[in-house]
Amino acid sequence: MTVTERLNELRIDLPPVATPAGAYVPAVRVGDLVHTAGQLPFVDGALARTGKVGAGVTPDDAATLARVAALNALAAAGAAAGGVDNLVRVVKVVVFVASASDFTAQPQVANGASDVLGQVFGTPHARSAVGVAVLPMDSPVEVEMVVEVASAAS
Repeated sequence: MTVTERLNELRIDLPPVATPAGAYVPAVRVGDLVHTAGQLPFVDGALARTGKVGAGVTPDDAATLARVAALNALAAAGAAAGGVDNLVRVVKVVVFVASASDFTAQPQVANGASDVLGQVFGTPHARSAVGVAVLPMDSPVEVEMVVEVASAAS
């Protein structure tokens, strides 16, 4: 089954690739890998939520935002690979969580990204869940990933 077929089966529409907020590109392909820039949970061009997880943003809400950011990263990876059907598997995901000082459930938040990527690709990936003091635009989460591309893709 192709990635497009799987997305359709899951009723997931990938968003357009987000416009970079600085001097960088959304994703870069190097050989058979695509590295994405950190992706925020933008919906229709606007940040879906702001604030710190554990202080105004619940872990469940943050997990939903991580899912959104992961789909934004998937869209960026697909664009760099010449289409999502050229993506083979997610190799590594890094989820940054803007955390209140006593918040320690970053892995629970990161599951929002990992769960949807697992549904799409059906394979596990390596992951880091990192608590940070602040993220760009006061976003609660940011997701970046490395994705394997089919060798024949251009």
